[in-house]
Amino acid sequence: MPDMRKPARPAKVTLNDVARLAGVDRSVVSRVVNDDPNLSVRPETRTRVQHVIDKLGYRPNAAARSLRTARAYVYGLFIPDFANPVYAEIIKGAEQAAGQLGYGLMTASSNGVRIGLRHYLDLLGQGRVDGLLFAGEESGHDLEQLRASKVPWVLVNRRTEGSHRYVILDDERGSQLAVDHLVSLGHQRIAHLAGPEGADTARRRRAGYSAAMAAAGLDVDPGHIAHADYTPAGGAAAMHELLSIPHPPTAVFVANVASAVGALHAVHARGLSVPRDVSVIAVHDMALASHLVPSLTTVRMPLEELGRRALELLAQRGPEETITEVVTDPVEVVVRESTGPPR
Repeated sequence: MPDMRKPARPAKVTLNDVARLAGVDRSVVSRVVNDDPNLSVRPETRTRVQHVIDKLGYRPNAAARSLRTARAYVYGLFIPDFANPVYAEIIKGAEQAAGQLGYGLMTASSNGVRIGLRHYLDLLGQGRVDGLLFAGEESGHDLEQLRASKVPWVLVNRRTEGSHRYVILDDERGSQLAVDHLVSLGHQRIAHLAGPEGADTARRRRAGYSAAMAAAGLDVDPGHIAHADYTPAGGAAAMHELLSIPHPPTAVFVANVASAVGALHAVHARGLSVPRDVSVIAVHDMALASHLVPSLTTVRMPLEELGRRALELLAQRGPEETITEVVTDPVEVVVRESTGPPR
């Protein structure tokens, strides 16, 4: 009769196992694992210990580590919507920075689970995260709760009145590059498919659009500005609005790449062609932009760098310190098929 017993699990490698095989005290192993800058051993000793760690596949006990240091070794990132491709780039940068610091990253969406900021404040109170990045639309009351918690937090790609802890992009410059590109092609009736009126990013991109139009000697027609949320459906509705005015624009600067997807669809639905009848350029460059029909001209913004820098500052600064940083590079126009001279 075959032996039906489950195979025994391999014994877990311990700190003592590594110390014994490397011929050092267990405290040396612990300090090598934690990259203690005050550890004074010969380079060959450190190399030998690391070799044994890799050979045995040793992994430190995260729970014990947290108890010793009173840290969770996890940061939180709160975003509005996982469906928006912009946040994937921000998450990527934040996750890389957290990993380099020996931390994990917990990400959640207010649009998906709808657990809200209060849930994250509860996690802070329970010591489950060491700090939070917020890319959502928290209210002033929510931020007051954060300040009272004494736990580090940073707003990502947005500012609120009275807040001195944020990392943002140079949206004004991105808008200027978009308008300048359209002007260089000969466009004068340039509309702006803007973001939500209450969003900080939308306000900054609209300000950049207005400044760039003025610099080019072009008037801003209020009828050439339509607001929409950062979704394809919102972009489609706003584009229909812009194309319905008596003298429709020959070019449209869209505040978000997701909105631009809907904008392109709206132009096609009206029997028009991009860029023959209207040119379209959008903020943020995604892989999908080159696969749209026509391929979408965009302004590439440093989203991954934004997430990375926000996490680094969250880790480096105390909860009372000021953080007001603008990530400026690289910002550039990626020219594709959706823009051309006016007909």
